[in-house]
Amino acid sequence: MSIGEQIAWDDTVLPFQLDNSDIRGRVARLDGALEKVLEKHAYPPLVEALVAEATLLTAIIGQTIKLRWKLSLQVRGDGPVRLIATDYYAPDEEGAPARIRAYASFDPDRLEQGAQAFSQIGKGYFAILIDQGPDMTPYQGITPLAGQSLSACAETYFAQSEQLPTRFALSFGRATLPGQSQAWRAGGVMLQHMPGNSDAPTRDAAEQAENWNRANMLLDTVEELELIGPHVGPPELLARLFHEEAPRVYDPQAVHFGCSCSEDKVRSTLSIYSAKDIATMTTPEGTVTADCQFCGAHYVMDPATLGFEGKDG
Repeated sequence: MSIGEQIAWDDTVLPFQLDNSDIRGRVARLDGALEKVLEKHAYPPLVEALVAEATLLTAIIGQTIKLRWKLSLQVRGDGPVRLIATDYYAPDEEGAPARIRAYASFDPDRLEQGAQAFSQIGKGYFAILIDQGPDMTPYQGITPLAGQSLSACAETYFAQSEQLPTRFALSFGRATLPGQSQAWRAGGVMLQHMPGNSDAPTRDAAEQAENWNRANMLLDTVEELELIGPHVGPPELLARLFHEEAPRVYDPQAVHFGCSCSEDKVRSTLSIYSAKDIATMTTPEGTVTADCQFCGAHYVMDPATLGFEGKDG
């Protein structure tokens, strides 16, 4: 595979279908988008790993759902890692990239160095929130944290909330390509058993179960380096894993890092406060400041223009 072919599959999600098995799926590759998510913060390695896994899951799940606006993944726990939050924004127009962002809130003094990353979340819940925009009722599905990874939680979520058998195989970490500095790479495959395929004859329950088990066994043979690339492209990976299942690929979706924060949104948030409230937020330098937890953007504003009594309120 040439360098050009490697780059072509970076930061993409490739939808596919296994025509012989009534199974759909996604192959995702993230590199630059994930690097930009993580470079905004100086997370400890344990937290970096959790944010990387959550970002990869969000890219795969977000592309699965026909979104008009945004899908969010939230993980909350009572352990040292209190919150992991990600957002996937659907493309603004045909052919445009989707946008993704993520961050984590954690207590550095409570982190157990050398522990399994997932254990640092503790007890809590895994949630998917879908916001289709104005005049649409948001959807929220929640399931308790279970298993030994965020991907296991996602599998439980789909089994319980959507009644769809779902499987993930993920790989992520820092890698060094020839001639390049060390950077984050991530890749994964999602399989999802569908009720039926209009392009194939109806199969009975026993045959569907057999097909699902076979696809899972084939996915178990995937190697981590095949998932993250860059030397095996997603179409080649599907051919290696599922050749006899008749894989059919669709148009890939590009995924870029992108944040939706802006000064106007900060001002809108602060418009619910009075001038007295704004005064308590004012720094000794006479300004009100705000930082975006996702991208690190820093906003500095004149308190006289804020709140519902401000000039712009």
